[in-house]
Amino acid sequence: MSETENTKGKTGKNDYSTRVAVAAVAVVVAAILFFLSTVTVRSGTVGVVSVLGAVQERVLDAGFHLRAPFVTNVTKVNTQTQKIESNSSAASKDLQTVSVVAAVNYHIDPQGAARLYKNVGMSYETQIVTPAIQESVKAVIARFSAEELITQRQTVSAGIKEELAQKIGTYDIVTDEFNIMNFDFSDEFNRAVEAKQTAQQDALKAEQELARVTVEAQQLVEQAKAEAEATKARADAEAYATKAEADAEAYAIEAIQKQLAQSGEAYLEYQRTQKWDGKLPTVGGASAFIDASKFTDG
Repeated sequence: MSETENTKGKTGKNDYSTRVAVAAVAVVVAAILFFLSTVTVRSGTVGVVSVLGAVQERVLDAGFHLRAPFVTNVTKVNTQTQKIESNSSAASKDLQTVSVVAAVNYHIDPQGAARLYKNVGMSYETQIVTPAIQESVKAVIARFSAEELITQRQTVSAGIKEELAQKIGTYDIVTDEFNIMNFDFSDEFNRAVEAKQTAQQDALKAEQELARVTVEAQQLVEQAKAEAEATKARADAEAYATKAEADAEAYAIEAIQKQLAQSGEAYLEYQRTQKWDGKLPTVGGASAFIDASKFTDG
């Protein structure tokens, strides 16, 4: 093989290698450009578009999107429901110190994600949500006494949720749920509540005892009334029997008197008989003796 042919062979191999290398670089560059020119937004998020650092009003929904490389940046913002727990301290209407543990569920309004990112950035939870929870808790707790916080817990919770929704709603953050997990009062208040409950229990026992004594007293009164009525009934019966006996005796006397009145002489003899003391006279004539034959039959 001549030197010329050998040189041509080497040149051909070099040209081929160069073409392969250029093609490989072109593929890599194309892949990079393709990667930089596309973005995938997963479900539950939206893409906030910034062109040369300026946040655009439009957002990218979930899916595959094209973008201008090097000049366009896409920030993904979570729009799913998120949970945050907050510990707050507040003063009640009666100046009792109350510690509140609350849980808040919230989400970012997809249509307002660009405004939130532009005005606040991605630290919205620490900058907006947490301070708003604490301020809302303080504002609403101050409207209720410590006792009302316990007895009207649902009303208090609803009030805090409404207050919170107004505060963070201006930043396109939506309050889904607010729950009070725990109220914690000072030791002095807890002792006062326990003492009050004890006093209420004692008062209830006293009331029940009073009711029992009242019932027993009423029973005694009713028993006394019954005995008095029974005594009166017996007295009335005895009086009636006495009157009936007297009436019967009077009637018998009247009947005898009527019978004797039919004969004057017999009546006189009856009168003498009633007046005689049963002693015979020591001296007397025939007129001193009673003619017994007049009181016999025949």
